[in-house]
Amino acid sequence: MKNSKEQRKAKRYNCTVPVDGKLGSAFDHTRTVDISRNGIGFISDSALPINEKIAVEIALSPEGEPVVVMGVVKWVRKLTDSDQYRIGMTFSEVLSGSQTRLNQYLRVDKSLVSSD
Repeated sequence: MKNSKEQRKAKRYNCTVPVDGKLGSAFDHTRTVDISRNGIGFISDSALPINEKIAVEIALSPEGEPVVVMGVVKWVRKLTDSDQYRIGMTFSEVLSGSQTRLNQYLRVDKSLVSSD
């Protein structure tokens, strides 16, 4: 297998939470793996097409307004000995909320996400 160059531009934080997805959709039975200020990684029962655009709502706190971003699927890999896929998505645009709130959350809230 060829070595792939590390392309991450921001620190990733472990974030294993279920994804709220419509029953029967590609996001049914999906969970996040990690998050950064530039993207999110998740595991899914379905492979998604590279360059697929996806709107993602990120709840930073139970009482606050979520940050909604548009993301683009950058890579998909089938997990060894599994029928699931590891998917990497970058954020391309903040639709509502703010990038600053997301950055501050990842820098400050260590109770919900833990460093690698």
